[in-house]
Amino acid sequence: MTIAIGNDHAGTDYKFEIIKYLEKEGYKVLNFGTDTNASMDYPDTIHLVAKAVEEQKASLGIILCGSGNGAAMTANHHKGIRAALCWNNELVSLARQHNDANILSIPARFVSLTDALQFVETFLKTPFEGGRHLTRVQKIPV
Repeated sequence: MTIAIGNDHAGTDYKFEIIKYLEKEGYKVLNFGTDTNASMDYPDTIHLVAKAVEEQKASLGIILCGSGNGAAMTANHHKGIRAALCWNNELVSLARQHNDANILSIPARFVSLTDALQFVETFLKTPFEGGRHLTRVQKIPV
């Protein structure tokens, strides 16, 4: 499975650790994020992640910025993208189970690296439940 990842300067350190985890678990990684801590504009990298998921070049995406909000807002402008901003593991699980989230947005300045890695594991291993949730998810696009 291929995972697209992108970040701004606030998420660079976490991104490197997430990539190590993903590669150790056997995932192919498309790294669209900045590799430095120099200030940059998050949409420049987040659009690339969303496009990779949108075009099915990646199965899922992980995005990081300081609050996670700007990254999620940017990704959600793409057709078929359901980016979920999550700051605890229960939200990650529910985003996958109930909302079929295909991009996880992590607020790098507000969660620990340990938590972020747990979020990634949960995101990748939690299936969409379908059923009554499918009808709701199908109503999201306008």
